[in-house]
Amino acid sequence: MPELCGFLRRMGRHPLVNLLLRWATNAVGLLLAAAIIPGIDYRDGTSLAIVVVVLGLFNAFLKPLLVLFALPFVVLTLGFGILFINALLLMLAARLVDGFDVSGFLAAFFGALLVSIVNLFFGNLLGEHSVRARTRGAPPGPPAGAVRGRRAPGRDDDVIDI
Repeated sequence: MPELCGFLRRMGRHPLVNLLLRWATNAVGLLLAAAIIPGIDYRDGTSLAIVVVVLGLFNAFLKPLLVLFALPFVVLTLGFGILFINALLLMLAARLVDGFDVSGFLAAFFGALLVSIVNLFFGNLLGEHSVRARTRGAPPGPPAGAVRGRRAPGRDDDVIDI
């Protein structure tokens, strides 16, 4: 299993493979949601694949706009509002794709929650959500002849390098 995860991490750096891995993760999440949550159903694998693509497009184009417009709500709910946006996008995808049904907002909410948990789990497993920090070494010391509180001779810029 660790060898497979390492291989997928290396392959996940390519944008097309990364996109396919995200779609596969969403498909697994939707499969689990349809199996566990009453009110989410799909007719066949084709309708499920179309929903995965539609949700991928929604997440790429609509979700950032919705989050921006609902930013005060998202901040006041400490990020919990993102689940409402995900549930609305899941309901919209169900309306657009024939063969995929979501019975109501509660089913969409818990389905979006489950898909988010699956995405979080597989994203961490595949190394998508890992934080990478790179340092360049220790910062240089003060220039020769510098006095604390004064500028070094020959340095008259006020730029702060981070």
